[in-house]
Amino acid sequence: MTRKQPLTLAILAILAIPAYAQDDNEAAVLDTVQVTAQRRVEDVRQVPISITTVADEKLDVLGSGGEDIRFLSGRLPSLIIESSFGRTFPRFYVRGFGNTDFDINASQPVSLVYDDIVQENPILKGFPIFDTAQVELLRGPQGTLFGRNTPAGVVKVDSVRPSQESSGYGQVSYGRYGTANLEGAIGGGFNHSTSGRVSVSYQRRDDWVTNTFAPGPEDELESYRDFAARGQLLFEGENFQALFTGRARALDGSARVFRANVIRRGSNDLVPGFRRDEVSHDGINDQEVDNLGGSARLSWDLGSTTLYSITGYETVESYSRGDIDGGFGAVFAPPSGPGLIPFTAESADGLPDHSQFTQEFRLVSNEWGQFDWQIGAFWFDEEIDIDSFSYDPLNNNRENGYARQTQENQAYALFASGEYEVSDVLTLRGGLRYTKDEKDFVAERLVSPLAFLGVGPLAPVRVDTSDDDVSWDLSAVYALNDATNLFGRVARGFRAPSIQGRVLFGDVVSVAESETALSFDAGIKTDLFDRRARLGLSVFRTVIDDQQLTAVGGTQNFNTLVNAEETVLQGLEIDLEAYLSDALLITLGASYNDTEIDDRTLAIAPCGGGCTVLDRAGPVAGTVLIDGNPLPNAPKVITNFTARYGVPMGDGEFFVYTDWAYRSQINFFLYEATEFRGKSLLEGGLRVGYNWNYGAYELALFGRNITDEEVIVGGIDFNNLTGFVNEPRIFGLEFKASF
Repeated sequence: MTRKQPLTLAILAILAIPAYAQDDNEAAVLDTVQVTAQRRVEDVRQVPISITTVADEKLDVLGSGGEDIRFLSGRLPSLIIESSFGRTFPRFYVRGFGNTDFDINASQPVSLVYDDIVQENPILKGFPIFDTAQVELLRGPQGTLFGRNTPAGVVKVDSVRPSQESSGYGQVSYGRYGTANLEGAIGGGFNHSTSGRVSVSYQRRDDWVTNTFAPGPEDELESYRDFAARGQLLFEGENFQALFTGRARALDGSARVFRANVIRRGSNDLVPGFRRDEVSHDGINDQEVDNLGGSARLSWDLGSTTLYSITGYETVESYSRGDIDGGFGAVFAPPSGPGLIPFTAESADGLPDHSQFTQEFRLVSNEWGQFDWQIGAFWFDEEIDIDSFSYDPLNNNRENGYARQTQENQAYALFASGEYEVSDVLTLRGGLRYTKDEKDFVAERLVSPLAFLGVGPLAPVRVDTSDDDVSWDLSAVYALNDATNLFGRVARGFRAPSIQGRVLFGDVVSVAESETALSFDAGIKTDLFDRRARLGLSVFRTVIDDQQLTAVGGTQNFNTLVNAEETVLQGLEIDLEAYLSDALLITLGASYNDTEIDDRTLAIAPCGGGCTVLDRAGPVAGTVLIDGNPLPNAPKVITNFTARYGVPMGDGEFFVYTDWAYRSQINFFLYEATEFRGKSLLEGGLRVGYNWNYGAYELALFGRNITDEEVIVGGIDFNNLTGFVNEPRIFGLEFKASF
């Protein structure tokens, strides 16, 4: 049996189950999807944006195998999330538009907004998803109403809010490799005006990858202990509401495990004899994250208007250390391997000091009739310190290099948007935002790992950037009938200059100038068959001017920020949800994303590890031209499918749930190389269970990556054909109780 056959068999098994017939008067219908994409609660059909939402059972299913936020990757059209750090520092791509930069001050064009607070630093973006009401993916520029740096889109996460009604749940699962999920929440009213909710999550996995190099500093790898908690207090007065939130996270585990020469030269296949549960490292692997945050979301009902104040504070400390060459020894210090190890590489990045403060004020009209509006101001202030370390695996892993960076970033914005009902069937919307962004950056090297070559310390290098911009959007919604809306939207997005200063091995600080994006979207959103089905379809074209890109590694073994003159993105997205019968619910999501860099003169250094480069040589020796290349981590095709069949049994319900996600091949870097092109990936999940007492209790068997796909999902362009692979197959048992 091939690995693709289990997908066919799983789908056919569900569709072959006889549909459970109910009385026509009780036919199942889809609930209305409410979103806050325009900072108001609205029916998704009324919002002129390409949106996909995930909520309820689907979130529980996708996260059942102990996955971090990357479980959303490929599960929503046009969304990819990857990381070379592991459970922290996720990198988001929407419609192929993202950033491969792995520096801790990296700027991303996709914004993560968690409970109305923008999470700017990449380490903050890894906060676990639990006790969540809904996740929304907003595709295309969203700069007029959200945070900062949103030319690609927004991933918006909303937690379950406190209420006067007592509610809660407890959930525990245990599976392969000691994978455990413990999650729960409890909340309710304290008195007629005050309520609260406390939520906790604990995820763990045992070490399951054996280090075969002896004597190595570590025998086992890939474990983690990830604890997160959130507390909320809601006060509701006659004309005033205040929601206070505090949250914390503590992660202790392994960084991403890199594997030396895991890619067979001349292809993108895994080398013969590859074993997912074995590596050969002489370096130390460690990862720690400690995160504290809080927010105050206040609102005053002033009658015809409502005033909102949203204050957020975040601080995070992190340390991540790994064996970058992915092997042991070196050719000049045998034994060495696997394969060719030209020189050793073991390094760490730390974030010892970080603070982010945000403040937003927003005045919103309250149902003024044909015209409604909102105006506001936003302030962002971030300070970070970054430590970079190098270690010598040939000398008891002692520290032999140290550099540090500091960055202060202040930004403010003024924004306004309005909505005008021209008629019963036509609504126009528009928004405008002025942004000012300033960065002050300093990098210095105190100890050089290349001292044996005569390279010494580097005096502080200072770079300051400042820019401002006006972003905007115009859109229209036209109602064909009560069930079907057409929409069109044009939007301009902006991302401020970025600075990259990894001076541990180099002396240069690079700067990428501001980028802007102009996006055109059009689509249809409709309810079908008396609300037994729902369809969303959108087409888009985006032109990015001066796109900020990261030239990773290469023969210079150094990261450099560059600007591409122009990049063009175009494609389509489909969302479908339907009851095929009262017992069988399916969802289907799909996207086609064509991305192309359009810059005839942009040349970068290619592979530093002996790969087969496919691009034309550049004007300078050791460079290649990347004009015409697709963006990294930008698959042309993403599809996802779920099917849930449930049938009454006894005093409860027996159900089967399967989910599948596919993405086509990707390039890992800006240049094209045979070895650094990831193969297409298809992963599936299966859940079989029984719930009773009106769904208050549930017991289920689950499996993730049930066909045990093994695919290289990322590379390290350093000194050999190093890569890392997807998550292993996980299966287990889960119990959940709700009240």
